[in-house]
Amino acid sequence: MIRFSTPLTRRLHVVSLAAVGLLITSVATAAPSNAAVAPQSASGATADAANALPGVDEIVSSPNLRQIANLPKQAPLNATNSDIAFQGNYAFVGNYNGFVIYDIARPSAPVIVSQVLCPGSQNDISVYGNLLFLSTDSSRSNDSCNSVGQSATIKESWEGIKVFDISDKTSPRYVKAVETDCGSHTHTLVPAKDGTSVYLYVSSYFPSDDYPDCQPPHDSISIVKVPLGTPTDAAVVATPNLFPDGGYKGSNTSATSGCHDITAYPARDLAAGACMGDGILMDISDREAPRVIDRVRDTRNFAFWHSATFNNSGTKVVFTDELGGGGAATCNKKVGPNKGADAIYDVTGSGDARTLVFRSYYKIPRENADTENCVAHNGSLIPVPGRDIMVQSWYQGGVSVWDFTDSANPKEIGYWERGPLSATQLTFGGTWSAYYYNGHIYSSDQKGLDVLEIDEQSIPGAQARHFTQLNVQTQVEYRD
Repeated sequence: MIRFSTPLTRRLHVVSLAAVGLLITSVATAAPSNAAVAPQSASGATADAANALPGVDEIVSSPNLRQIANLPKQAPLNATNSDIAFQGNYAFVGNYNGFVIYDIARPSAPVIVSQVLCPGSQNDISVYGNLLFLSTDSSRSNDSCNSVGQSATIKESWEGIKVFDISDKTSPRYVKAVETDCGSHTHTLVPAKDGTSVYLYVSSYFPSDDYPDCQPPHDSISIVKVPLGTPTDAAVVATPNLFPDGGYKGSNTSATSGCHDITAYPARDLAAGACMGDGILMDISDREAPRVIDRVRDTRNFAFWHSATFNNSGTKVVFTDELGGGGAATCNKKVGPNKGADAIYDVTGSGDARTLVFRSYYKIPRENADTENCVAHNGSLIPVPGRDIMVQSWYQGGVSVWDFTDSANPKEIGYWERGPLSATQLTFGGTWSAYYYNGHIYSSDQKGLDVLEIDEQSIPGAQARHFTQLNVQTQVEYRD
C-alpha cells in the first residue's frame, strides 16, 4: 500500500501494555468445513462471463482452485493485515497492530500460536533463523510496542526496524530497534555471504522539509546489518544513493523519492527495485554497496512502481503498478487492462550491460465492481520446473495464478475471489499478499488467513519442492 504524505491517524485504545509488546496466545483453529460450503460460480466460469458480478461476499473461483480454510482475525490484531513470511510449519503475518504466528502443519486447519501487539504500520515482516523483523512506517512516540502516534515533525519521534527473538513461537521477545531515515515502509532480507549476519534493505519515501529525520532529497535506502549471534548489535551500516540525478520527477503520485520495495535474488547477486516512478535492476554482489545497472520508466501506464518478482532463471522481472495506492477501484472498463497491472520485462545482456526490456502487461481478466479496491499487489513465484508461474493478490480482485513463460503473452490459469464487501460504497478490503508455500497458497486477507489448494495438474512439479523458510522478497533459487 502507498504511504501517503499525510498518513491517517490510528487511535488505539489498549490498557496495560507491556513496554515490549502484549503477547496474546490462542488456540483458535479454522473450520475445515468452510471449503465444503463455499459457493462457486457455475461450471467454474467467472461471474463477469455470466454478465453478473459476484454478490457481496460471494465466493467464485476457477475449477482448479478452492478454499480449504479461513481463520478470521482476532482482537486486538484486527487492524489491516499486511505481508507474510514462512518458516517450517509456521506462517508469520504482519498486521498494522503487530504480528500473528500461525501453525500451518495442517493447512486445512491453521492454528494461532501467538499474537504480539506492537502497533506501527505496515509491520512488513521477514524471518531468519530465530529472528523476526518488522518495519515501522508511522511516526511513533518511541521505539517500544506501547508507543503512540506522534508527528514526524518532532525530532524525537521514531520509525524504523524492530527485531524479535522467535526461538519460542509461543512467546516472541522484542530485542532491538534500529531507527532509519523516513522509517521503514518495507524491508528486504539479504543474507551475508559469510553466513554470520543478514542485511535488511530498508525502503522508505515521501520526505519533507518539516521532518528532521526524513529530509529531501531522499534518493537512498538504509542498509541495516544484523549479526546473527548478537542481534542487539544491529545497526545502519550504509545509506547508498540509488538516484544521484534525483530519480523521476513526474506527477505527485509517481515522482521518485525513494523505493517502495526491493526484491533480492541473492544466489544471482541481483535485486530489482520498485521505486515509485522508476524500476531498477541492481548488482548486490557487495551487500553493503548495491549498484544500479539499469533503470526503466513507464510514464504512460504506470502510476506507482510497487513491487518486483524475478523468474527462477533471473531472466525476467515482473513489476507491479499500485495505481490508487490500494484503495481505488481500478479493475474496471474505465481504467482498462494496462493500468494498475503487472509489467513483464526480459533481462537481456550480461554483467553491467544487463538491461530491462518491456514485453507485456498482465491484469486479471475479470471486471470488478466500482465498490471494490482492486489493483496489482503482492505475489510469489510458484516453483514449476521449466515454466514461469506466479500467484498474486489483487485486493478485492482476489487471488490470481498466471503463467508468464511467454513473457509477451501472459495468461491466467486459475483464480479465487470473494465478491465486494459492499454493494453501495467503496470499502477497503481483500487480499494483501498471496504466496505459494510447500503445496498451498496462503493469502493475508482482511477477513483473516485464507488457505487455498490448487490442482497439481495446473502447477506440475511444484509440490515436490519444499522450503524450510520463505521470505518472498528474498527469492530462493530452485533447480528446474
